[in-house]
Amino acid sequence: MPLHERIIPYLETAGLYHLARLNSQWFWVDEPLLSAFIERWRPETHTFHMLFGECTVTLEDVAYQLGLPIDGEPVSGCLSEFENFMENGRPAWVWFRELFGELPPQNKVKQMTVCYTWFHERFRVLPADATDDIVRIYARAYIMMLLSSQLFADKNANRVHLRWLPYVASLDDLGRYSWGSAVLAWLYRCLCRGTNRNVVNLAGPLQLLQSWIFWRFPCLRPSDFNRFGFPLASRWAEYLPRNDAVDQRVVAARLCLDRLRVHDVSNLLIVDTVMFSLL
Repeated sequence: MPLHERIIPYLETAGLYHLARLNSQWFWVDEPLLSAFIERWRPETHTFHMLFGECTVTLEDVAYQLGLPIDGEPVSGCLSEFENFMENGRPAWVWFRELFGELPPQNKVKQMTVCYTWFHERFRVLPADATDDIVRIYARAYIMMLLSSQLFADKNANRVHLRWLPYVASLDDLGRYSWGSAVLAWLYRCLCRGTNRNVVNLAGPLQLLQSWIFWRFPCLRPSDFNRFGFPLASRWAEYLPRNDAVDQRVVAARLCLDRLRVHDVSNLLIVDTVMFSLL
């Protein structure tokens, strides 16, 4: 969705402006590479098992890669028992109407989710003569889309969940939360699910994981991407991986990880059973 200048102040207050800037140039993920890493994920330690030790994505990585705040109140409850966070037991759809001024058509609704296409078509273009109240409605819609598609994506990749209503209801309070901590926890959770042999689809903030891989493992990063900016993930804005020979590329990624040594990584936190060391 286009980032209108009248919405930017709300995103800055929420600590989501840098992520919104990435939203206009989000890069594609290399699924064979990510699959090879997920195979090395250990749910009991929340680390990737490598021959040179254990390593993982940290809060510092989230702050630099996506530009998200890592200090503040926890983002809790909304990912599982969100019904308990509805204000004074108010029905979710009643609250939705109050916050967005209307309800989506029934064919765009499924349980507690709304189809992305409705949000995109309805709130894509902010009217030139929009009042401040209308701008706030469009800011809520943008943030709902941003949270559902970029940070807390799940296998319902084409829907916006109502779990975010308690947060967008008060736009001025969004800056209190540690979005970076919540995203890291969600990434860990999705990686743990990905280790289940019955899971065939990847989910979660995968651009965060891939950008971390490219920065921390120089031998795995694509060539000719030398532009530096903030957030760091913006460096890969135009990256487009191959989509052929997927099985062969997974095997090649596995072999590459098997051959990695300590000198092949960059400023990576390596954990062993005795101590932590920063290379």
